[in-house]
Amino acid sequence: MKVLRYLLQKEFKQIFRDKTILAMMFAMPIIQLIILPLAMNFDVKSINLAVVDHDHSTYSMKLLNKINASGYFKLVAASPSFQDAIQYIEREKADVVLEIPMGFERNLVREGQQPLGISIDAINGTKAAIGGNYLLSVIGDFNQQIPINATGFKPMGVIDLTWSNWFNPLAEYKYYIVPAVLVLLLTLIGGFMAALNIVREKEVGTIEQINVTPITKLEFISGKLIPFWVVGMIVFTLGLTVAYIVYGIWPVGSFLTIYIFAGTYLVALLGFGLLVSTYTENQLQAMFVAFFFMMIFMLMSGLFTAVDSMPGWARVIANLTPVTHFIKVIRMVVLKGSGFADVKWEFLYLVLFACILNGWAVYNYRKTS
Repeated sequence: MKVLRYLLQKEFKQIFRDKTILAMMFAMPIIQLIILPLAMNFDVKSINLAVVDHDHSTYSMKLLNKINASGYFKLVAASPSFQDAIQYIEREKADVVLEIPMGFERNLVREGQQPLGISIDAINGTKAAIGGNYLLSVIGDFNQQIPINATGFKPMGVIDLTWSNWFNPLAEYKYYIVPAVLVLLLTLIGGFMAALNIVREKEVGTIEQINVTPITKLEFISGKLIPFWVVGMIVFTLGLTVAYIVYGIWPVGSFLTIYIFAGTYLVALLGFGLLVSTYTENQLQAMFVAFFFMMIFMLMSGLFTAVDSMPGWARVIANLTPVTHFIKVIRMVVLKGSGFADVKWEFLYLVLFACILNGWAVYNYRKTS
């Protein structure tokens, strides 16, 4: 313990001596947590709409007024023909073209049906899909409000759907993305900082001095891991504070459960970073190797898209990464209030991941005396 205490003193002095590292570990994650959720908001609230109204009837005006009143669409053009309207999409001034055919009101009243033409710019697939669904929802709601059909009354057997959003009543994207971004920042701290630590010792030459001392490999790896674990937990606490102050997100579940998982997850990620540093000879190599794995962790963790919607082979890879499990856990605990019993299998996986990576790092560290 005495040797480990001296190693910890050295590491903490080294961390606090370098102002750049301090800024990277404390200031940058907080700034990113404030900015990234705003930039990563997938809610589409400004869809440019071009309209071709061949009917100019009372019903067509009511439909357009309802679309404008939804708050999701911005009318940018009222064109006399479809060919003119499609030019707005080609010039990227419109996202959707709605064509209302001649006889729109007459066919609705007499026959009870009338097709509409909708053309969507699908270059941005996400915006196209969400914008199209919004428009279909508004048109469907308008269709339910049509008072009569050809027989003078509404048809029987119409199914009226109602729904409610559990755990996120207003369906605000920030509640979904902020906990995941907090995990992402903790991942960057644990992965990159630890990966650069041992190779920094190699570059400045102090690793040779340490290798000729009676320090064991376990003591050396522990001395490298514990300081960054403490720093990571402080950053995680600051992140939870920022999430509450800036976004009003307060965990519904137990803080104890959150911190148990955060501590275990950080041990696993630090073990991964230390393992990378034992295989690389300089900081540039360590950064590239760590970046390669971090990209896989981020893109296949369920941060942006649901893991269940991925292909089978991708789901296997996603479930093998610790980031996927921790993002799932923190969303469940923060938003749903899930208890430890609900996420116990994710905890066992993180413990297994931490043991394998740290054991591998200790084994792979080459110490010569």
